[in-house]
Amino acid sequence: MKRLAVSALAILLAASGGYASAETVKITVLGVGDIDNFAGGKARGGPARLNAVIKAERAANPNTIYLFTGDMLSPSLLSGFDKGSNVIELTNLAPFNLATPGNHEFDFGPENFAARLKESQYPWGAVNITGPDGQPALGLTGVTTAMLGGVKLAIVPAVTDETPAISSPGDLVFAATAESAIEAAKAARAAGADIVIGSVHAPHKDDQALIASKAFDVLVSGHDHDLVVQYNGVTAYVETSNQANHLVPIDLNVTVEEKDGKRSVKWEPGFRFIDTAAVTPDPETQARVDAFSTELDKELNVEIGKTAGPLDSRRAIVRSQEAAIGNLIADAMREATGADIAITNGGGIRADKEYAAGSALTRRDVLSELPFGNTTVLVEVTGLQILEALENGFSQIEDGGGRFPQVSGLTIEVDKSKGPGQRVLSVLMAGKPLDPVATYKLATNDFMLNGGDGYVAFRKGKVLVDGAAGKLMANDVMVKIRAAGTVDAKVEGRIVFRY
Repeated sequence: MKRLAVSALAILLAASGGYASAETVKITVLGVGDIDNFAGGKARGGPARLNAVIKAERAANPNTIYLFTGDMLSPSLLSGFDKGSNVIELTNLAPFNLATPGNHEFDFGPENFAARLKESQYPWGAVNITGPDGQPALGLTGVTTAMLGGVKLAIVPAVTDETPAISSPGDLVFAATAESAIEAAKAARAAGADIVIGSVHAPHKDDQALIASKAFDVLVSGHDHDLVVQYNGVTAYVETSNQANHLVPIDLNVTVEEKDGKRSVKWEPGFRFIDTAAVTPDPETQARVDAFSTELDKELNVEIGKTAGPLDSRRAIVRSQEAAIGNLIADAMREATGADIAITNGGGIRADKEYAAGSALTRRDVLSELPFGNTTVLVEVTGLQILEALENGFSQIEDGGGRFPQVSGLTIEVDKSKGPGQRVLSVLMAGKPLDPVATYKLATNDFMLNGGDGYVAFRKGKVLVDGAAGKLMANDVMVKIRAAGTVDAKVEGRIVFRY
């Protein structure tokens, strides 16, 4: 049982002693994040099922707080066309009480995020984002308070401070996630909040720091794409899965007591698990989803070639090892630019799909794999800068970091047993050792050229074709597939692990 002593208005005392009263209220907190796919999956998830759930929750309990934990504008097939406006339209049908931005809200730049904010019929907030002048930016709110059933709630939103490295937020400043959120939570408690709720988009390490602080009663978090439920007697925590596949409403059974002029609040959490495979989609939302699907089908279900062998774009593959589809994409970039080598980040390959040998490849497939709208750029770099970039690329293998490199024109030996920064044993280009002082023409994407995913080494190069002049990566891949008719990409030993 959780107890919070808070200040309150004085109450009358009976002559014989303190007068006690108690009231109970149920408050439901539902968090959801990482919902960029407007259609969801075939069996579960998607905004239509999500909206059905929140409408039912609000009907059952008006004291429901509905929170978004980040990542809706990207990456998805449709977001490549409308920059995420489709998900704003769908979530407006059942608005959030507060939305926390994720790193993917900035994939198309801060100006696009600002435009989507204006379309939203609900507020967005983050306590750790400011402009370069240190002032609030984009109209984002900070801590939000609400009174439900006589209980004062404070909602603390925060976004991962890794955003500048993994997205494109321009000159916005991101303060440390955990420290900022904890400071805001403690201030909210001091200001009289009975229950403090964190709504964050952050990796597990930050989530655990927030829990360890004991500054939060409830914490809902996105970013990691998994489902985690935890309660340590102080903080009720839910990592909110992705695409609304699984939802976990937290019911707070709250008792407010007043005695002898003092007020106390006690609560216990109840966790409910909803597999949205069993949820009937909201009809209004599904109608819009169907309309979006029809529009896309006309343009995207066009075959452009076939694959001779299997391709695998599953997250665990493209972020941990050489992948045939990574070779296909990197080869297309190198051929399109006439570069000596190509390096692209495995985290930019997104469809999470397996293609059997002989499968037809469509525009939809390519744009699903490369949904960010990145362009292929050409930069002249030294061998040493390539080595620095590769060390960065292999630095987060254990964590499945999106910076894992998919390459063309290189053969690399890597020792995963060594520490980050010391893992690349050898690099060959055209069968010869990479020369640290020689210069090479490198094809990469505009995100990485700007230092995205930690590829700051590329900033040191001489830019020959920048993002504005480059072609869409997806178009380069489509050109290669069309020209070949049947592409025969395979794992060739471009990246070899030594232990």
